[in-house]
Amino acid sequence: MKPGYLILLIVMNCFWAGTLSVFKALGNAHLDPGAIVTLRFGIAGIIWAVVWPWLPGRAPRGWDLVKTAAMGVIVFSIGQRVQVLGNKYSTAGNSSVLMGMEPIITSVAAAIFLREHIGPRRWIGFALGGLGVAMLNGFLLGGFQWADLAVSVIFTSSFVCEALYSIMGKPLIERGSLMKVLVISLAFGTAANLLYDGRQTLAEARALPVGAWWQVLYLAVICTAIGHAVWFVAIRKTDVNLVAMTIFTQPVAGVAIATLWLHEKPHLGQLWGSLAIVAGLIVGLSRQIKRAPD
Repeated sequence: MKPGYLILLIVMNCFWAGTLSVFKALGNAHLDPGAIVTLRFGIAGIIWAVVWPWLPGRAPRGWDLVKTAAMGVIVFSIGQRVQVLGNKYSTAGNSSVLMGMEPIITSVAAAIFLREHIGPRRWIGFALGGLGVAMLNGFLLGGFQWADLAVSVIFTSSFVCEALYSIMGKPLIERGSLMKVLVISLAFGTAANLLYDGRQTLAEARALPVGAWWQVLYLAVICTAIGHAVWFVAIRKTDVNLVAMTIFTQPVAGVAIATLWLHEKPHLGQLWGSLAIVAGLIVGLSRQIKRAPD
């Protein structure tokens, strides 16, 4: 992985970590979970649709088009609705902790479906990251409950959909235009969202105050229109399981954002968990950072 990709991915994961607190803020005061998803991906889709004529490369056709459409509905409609709904019934900090399960699920899927090799350093990195997530959730401090980490079915089931974004998307962007795959998948995901609750979303959107609109734009522009393009660029050049390791940044950043913004109560496990996750990133990504040849 090039150093530039690593830096960009870590920065984007810090932005993505903030989405859970934004979901909580918007959901508590202004929007239903479905409306958050519909507005987020609808606006992102419009942004990229406007620049479609200038996007390079070939659009997916035939079965690739069908797969792109299916990916859009699964990821940008079903998966995101499940994730926002799960976050509604938990705290943003706890949801951030659970995000540490996503890179493990994604990497296992990449090993199975894309035949990617996961070396010992990356396994150690994943193990340290998983330990860090457990410690963030109170492991070894007396308040840990396995149900809070592994059996949060509503929230964690969204990671299967998120994994499909990488597993289905990598072959598609290797055969066609990266950006056109993203735009088409956003279009089909938005169409599914509008069919489900478009009228209700428009009614709620009309009542949104200016401050809430800035939060929606944060989700749509930075975390989706820019963020998902960055992810596709990274997995086109790098193994999915290696890129997925950077998601371990989200539990650390997400807990910090929830503490500072939403005033959720932190605990000592978050410090030790953060240190374990950082150690996992260092071990797992060592010898994987390569400079571009001169």
